[in-house]
Amino acid sequence: QARLVESGGGLVQAGGSLRLSCVGSRIFTPNVMGWYRQGTGNQRDLVATITSSGRTNDADSVKGRFIISRDNAKNTVYLQMNSLKPEDTDVYYCKAISFASSNVYWGQGTQVTVSS
Repeated sequence: QARLVESGGGLVQAGGSLRLSCVGSRIFTPNVMGWYRQGTGNQRDLVATITSSGRTNDADSVKGRFIISRDNAKNTVYLQMNSLKPEDTDVYYCKAISFASSNVYWGQGTQVTVSS
């Protein structure tokens, strides 16, 4: 069964760093992988995405602080989060999109808590 498994969340003080990882299992080289966070609305908010060719898209709120990267050979996407702020506290979800199968996959979410 295809799935995404996240890891790396936790508690950190403001100004600190965390690195999230997401491994895709039985998902053939997703075209787009990315990170979203729950936010306060019904839809999850974009944090950053990256294509299989390495093109990235970052939310304005994280530009200059978060870096998304991926290892296609390992079917893994990373989110390096630096200079964390209390407002970054949220549940972070990994997402993968496969154009060939028209499937969208979500991970189970990992909690990130930034204390002031």
